[in-house]
Amino acid sequence: LGVIPCGSGNGFAYHIGINKNIKNSVIQLNNCIIKDIDCFHLNKIPFVNIAGIGFDAHIASLFNNNKKRGFLSYIKLIFKELSYNANNYKIRYNEKKEEVKAYFIAFANTSQYGNNAQISPQAKIDDKLLDVVIVKAFAKWKIPLFLFRMLTGTLHSSRYVRIIRTQQIQINNNESNSIHVDGEPYIITGPITVKLYSKKLKIFTPYVKE
Repeated sequence: LGVIPCGSGNGFAYHIGINKNIKNSVIQLNNCIIKDIDCFHLNKIPFVNIAGIGFDAHIASLFNNNKKRGFLSYIKLIFKELSYNANNYKIRYNEKKEEVKAYFIAFANTSQYGNNAQISPQAKIDDKLLDVVIVKAFAKWKIPLFLFRMLTGTLHSSRYVRIIRTQQIQINNNESNSIHVDGEPYIITGPITVKLYSKKLKIFTPYVKE
C-alpha cells in the first residue's frame, strides 16, 4: 500500500512520514521501503489508524456530514458540542475488569488523528500493541489546554489521560454507542471488542538513513 495525503487530516500519512505536499509525496514513494504494520478491528470492522467511542465519535459523525472540511471546522464542532457529558464504561483487558468514566476512549494504532493533533504521541505502528487512550472527565474550560497538549505532543503526560497498551480490549456500557473507525461513523449496540488482526499490512514508508 502506498499512501498519498489527499484527506482532510492525513493522520496516518503524517505518522509514517509522508510529505504533506501531494507531488512530493508521489516522488517520495520512489525512495520508500516496504514495512509490515499492525492492523486492528473493532467488532470485525478493520482500521489502521484510530478508532474511538464517546465524544470523538460524536464529533466524527457530525464532521462526516459537515460541508466544510479541515482542522478549523473540526475545532468549531468541538466547541459547539460542549454540552456532551462523560459516560461510564466497563472495560476488560489482560484478564482485568474496570469501570471508568470518560469523555471518550480512543483506540490508537498511530499517534494522531490528523493535522498533527496527537492523541497518543508515543504510539508505534508495528509493536503489536493497541494504545487505548482513556480521556477522563475534566472541566470544560480546560479544553483549550487539552487541544494545546494534542498539538504539542504532550497529551500523554496529562493527568486526565490514561493509556493502556494491550492486544485486545472489550468495552460495554449497555447502550447503543456512536463509534468511529478511521473517522467513519457507526452505531454499535452491545459490547465492543477491539483486537489485533492476525495479518500484517505491507506499506511503503519513507526511507530514513540511520
